[in-house]
Amino acid sequence: MFRSRFLSTCIREWKRKPTRMGFEPTRAEHNGLAVHRLNHSATSSCAPLKMVDSQYYLPNDIGISALDCGEAFRLLSPQEKMYAHYLSRAAWYGGLAVLLQTSPESANIFVLLQKIFRKQTPAQLEQVATAAGLSSEEYQAFLVYAAGLYANMGNYKSFGDTKFIPNLPKDKLKALVTASQAFQEQPTEMEALWDSCSCLLYSLEDRQKQLGLGDKGITTYFSGNCCLEDAEMAQKFLDSKKLSAYNTRLFKRDNGGKACYEVRLASAVQKDCAVDGESESCCGSFSFEDKEFTVKRGDYGPLMEKVCDNLRQAQAYGANENQKKMLEEYRRSFTFGSVEAHKEGSRFWIKDKGPIVESYIGFIESYRDPFGSRGEFEGFVAVVNKAMSERFTKLVGSAEVLLPELPWPEEFEKDTFLKPDFTSLDVLTFGGSGIPAGINIPNYDDIRQSEGFKNVSLGNVLAVAYATQKEKLTFLEEEDKDSFIKWKGPSFEVQVGLHELLGHGSGKLFVQDDKGKFNFDQSKVINPETGEPVSSWYRGSETWDSKFSTIASSYEECRAECVGLYLCFKKEVLSIFGHEGQDAEDVVYVNWLSMVRAGLLGLEFYTPESKSWRQAHMQARFVILRVLLEAEEGLVGLEEVTGQDGKPDARITLDRSKIHTVGKNAIHRFLCKLQVFKATADVEGGRALYDGYSTVTSSGAHNFLRLRETVLLRKEARKMFVQANTKVNGDSVELVEYEGSAAGLIRSFTERFQDDAEQLEADLLELSKRDAPCWC
Repeated sequence: MFRSRFLSTCIREWKRKPTRMGFEPTRAEHNGLAVHRLNHSATSSCAPLKMVDSQYYLPNDIGISALDCGEAFRLLSPQEKMYAHYLSRAAWYGGLAVLLQTSPESANIFVLLQKIFRKQTPAQLEQVATAAGLSSEEYQAFLVYAAGLYANMGNYKSFGDTKFIPNLPKDKLKALVTASQAFQEQPTEMEALWDSCSCLLYSLEDRQKQLGLGDKGITTYFSGNCCLEDAEMAQKFLDSKKLSAYNTRLFKRDNGGKACYEVRLASAVQKDCAVDGESESCCGSFSFEDKEFTVKRGDYGPLMEKVCDNLRQAQAYGANENQKKMLEEYRRSFTFGSVEAHKEGSRFWIKDKGPIVESYIGFIESYRDPFGSRGEFEGFVAVVNKAMSERFTKLVGSAEVLLPELPWPEEFEKDTFLKPDFTSLDVLTFGGSGIPAGINIPNYDDIRQSEGFKNVSLGNVLAVAYATQKEKLTFLEEEDKDSFIKWKGPSFEVQVGLHELLGHGSGKLFVQDDKGKFNFDQSKVINPETGEPVSSWYRGSETWDSKFSTIASSYEECRAECVGLYLCFKKEVLSIFGHEGQDAEDVVYVNWLSMVRAGLLGLEFYTPESKSWRQAHMQARFVILRVLLEAEEGLVGLEEVTGQDGKPDARITLDRSKIHTVGKNAIHRFLCKLQVFKATADVEGGRALYDGYSTVTSSGAHNFLRLRETVLLRKEARKMFVQANTKVNGDSVELVEYEGSAAGLIRSFTERFQDDAEQLEADLLELSKRDAPCWC
């Protein structure tokens, strides 16, 4: 294979530079785990690491659950199983692009692990580990790290964007790698692979602790020399060319003192010719505001080729023309890097009502782009749960009655509510960095506003992700814990339904198109916050993401969460989900209690050093907590206490009797503001509002910086999921399931790519090598 000379050189040069601030552990113990000192081997060129806070480890007892889809899969017809199989293969191959979207070292670590576990199963490797001097705890820590790398598709947490490193000394890990059968058979290749990633694998220099742009963190959506101003300039250029940023990355170089930018499109082909539907190619060289831009194809090329090949095979098993046309457009999108083709595929997807096998694939969510415009690859394949879907269908039927209840004038609501599909799905495959509980897609504003969308709730994910043990339930009064455990699942189901359908599915954007036509009456629409006519709107190719950029994702999640809180009081909503009388009141109470507790837990995802948030949903929930605390009148109580273990703790309380009055009024006012700023493209007003509530300080009624330390002290690691594989055997498709453990998760990945493992690993290493000079 190769030894990454470029990457090694970059690492050495970067190491010589002083970091922004030294790493100081916040405490000597975290979550009951001792802080370790990690020693590098004597031959390492990297500087020794200091004491390391264990928030950067995955604990050995982390929850790992198998995602059960066996019964749902068995009920599929042979044709549906084939369709699901090839869609799953496309999702898994495309999901590998996330390695290259996460960090410079992720792909190399993935390949290192794959080579080791392809030769020896976790059980077989355990004997090697013991002989190499690892304790059973250290070997388990290695398995947990490997499982985490696979589950997150990189070495940064998909939920929170913090780096995680192996919870064992580096010299012990190197001893295990060296003793492995893979290393013994190919020592030169494996040594080079270890050298290419081992320093960054363990590095916790200040900038590398989290994802971010410039000096705030690591990103591979932008070259290492890019900053916020470069991202803003690139967005202006893309808007001028009517190009979406969703499937792009940005690379900057200096040419004689002049900034030159390369916009790279994800595509299987390298050629820059025009594609079907283009009058001229979007690729080429362009001058823009005294800067040079080049638009090129070919990012993640070999992976996109695999995606397209499997989508082609899935087409043959499509149940109808909408599915076949959808996949044809997706293939065109991933072949040529065309977002327009993906939008066309999404239109066919919306028209495919009530499929037995549901799927979506592409560069979808922009949470992890520090600028908030570029999509991370994901693909899912799932089977409809008919019983649960009936509830969501009833909710859709009630939408036109519920929408007028929202706290903004009717002019700020969409002209027509386009009834979407809303189904509960059992996930068969979710390729990407993590699995959500619910999804509202597509994310294209123009399609959502005028053509529609779909909602899905991932039932088998909900079934295991939010199960809670009483002894691990933090920050609540004892009398609240039993109710919380009993009603958390049912209340979250209601919240997901409202959040996805009427949160993300509501609200109008005021737009003036390229021809000067408005989608609202300028002379009549009044801004309820000012009492004056609306004075701002979206123009031309501007979108919600491009205008609100860095706050767009979290702001929209906050708006959707507020809609869920605001509408969960409605008896017709609660009745749809089977809740009446006192049970219904308990569901509402636990839904609100869960939200304010989540706001406190959200502090885990705030970085004080850079004053930045690393997770959109958790920032949103903290903002809601701040809004409800501000409402006062004893609605929410938050105090710092000492726990039974003698360590800092906190208690959060909610006055059940004031939710319907004080609480609802507070959300009414705040939600109206959120929608008005969004609808009118008022970035300045929206940012001032949202940034204000997002601020985390030690002053005021609550010391949130100190509370953050308490949250970190008592946090529970997020669960990981083990997913099944599908395998064609003659004319049938088999489902291969694995145990819910780190070893089971590892086996699922090594067997997932065993047919073309060597070529796939070579492709990943070559893609990583090509980009290595860009991160310096």
